[in-house]
Amino acid sequence: MAALLTGLTAAVTLAACGVPPSGAIEAGEPASGMFSPSSQPTTSTTVFLFFLHDGDLTAVPRRTDDPGNLGAIARLLFEGPTAREAATATTELPHLTDTPRVSTGNDGTVSVRLPGVAAPLSHQAALQLACTVAPSIPPSVPRTQRETDGAAARSTSAHSSVRVLGDGWTMTRSHYACPVAHQPQEAPER
Repeated sequence: MAALLTGLTAAVTLAACGVPPSGAIEAGEPASGMFSPSSQPTTSTTVFLFFLHDGDLTAVPRRTDDPGNLGAIARLLFEGPTAREAATATTELPHLTDTPRVSTGNDGTVSVRLPGVAAPLSHQAALQLACTVAPSIPPSVPRTQRETDGAAARSTSAHSSVRVLGDGWTMTRSHYACPVAHQPQEAPER
């Protein structure tokens, strides 16, 4: 018991050696480590894919984690309607084996190069593509000439033409013929 009291007395004496308590000391950047994708919350955004309903263009809302990636949006469109959407939506777009390459020009024109498509798109198919891709260009961001196979395309205007390039053919469509897509109302959280 005496040894315990001696040890306790020594600990109290050393802990109270006249050093005042202090707060956090700023000493540079916080610790960092390897990036873990699972630690970052993903924010899903609604984009509109244009399919056909009784031959007319119809905007179908679809959730995506990468709304600024025009190549990814075009790929979603070329994948066609989901099983649920297929009850009311069809497409005239061909099935692609690769992701389309999408780029923007200094004039605001979006170019979509379709891999392996021999025949030109129908008028409705070209409008499906123009109406889906052109409104997805982020506004108020400087234009670039870079490819968007995995990068976000940029334009200073949401009003663009879409140039579609296939195997030996090119066509251009304006998005001005597109119907206006409305954001669906979400139910309030309870």
